[in-house]
Amino acid sequence: MLEILFEDAHVLVVRKPVGLLSESTPEGDGLADLLAAHCGGYVGVIHRLDRGVGGVMVYAKTKAAAAHLSEQVRSREMQKVYLALVHGRPEAESGRLCDLLFHDRRSNKTFVADRARRGVKEALLDYTVEKERTDSPLGALSLLRVHLLTGRTHQVRVQLASRRHPLVGDRKYGAPEGGPIGLFCTQLIFSHPISGERLSFESLPSGEPWELLSE
Repeated sequence: MLEILFEDAHVLVVRKPVGLLSESTPEGDGLADLLAAHCGGYVGVIHRLDRGVGGVMVYAKTKAAAAHLSEQVRSREMQKVYLALVHGRPEAESGRLCDLLFHDRRSNKTFVADRARRGVKEALLDYTVEKERTDSPLGALSLLRVHLLTGRTHQVRVQLASRRHPLVGDRKYGAPEGGPIGLFCTQLIFSHPISGERLSFESLPSGEPWELLSE
């Protein structure tokens, strides 16, 4: 079940499958739990992907490595690139989206805010249209490459949905259909916490809903 892309004494880089929580769970069936059982020791969670989203993730195998990697997240030195399959097509071939977002913990849903206030955080991402299909079973679709500049809860999902381009399958944020969500972390770039070497790992999504682009 585990697809490990890289492992040494300090870090684990894995491809997270859709449907699995990134963190530990009370039942012990989260990805962090599986990795702890694999390596027989400490596993530190550095960043997260929603349960319905797959892709490349890095975990720490020591507390020192966790501290270094977490600082890279805070300083935006760690780079995350996503593929997003959305309804419609953005007007611009590429661009930067900037919003103020508020996450409601009770509903576990994020909203675009109209002004700065308590709990509201700035969200930034860059996107480029990679591919289009006008005649899919779901109508016009676009594949976007998204460079995430901040890491807000449900950020990519809500920023695109607020512009009438919800992710395929993401009914929570306005998609007309439910199903596997069209979001995947395709590339992760960070500096090794000990050697300082700049590392890059990539993986591509497959299956639903990505096959809609080639049918």
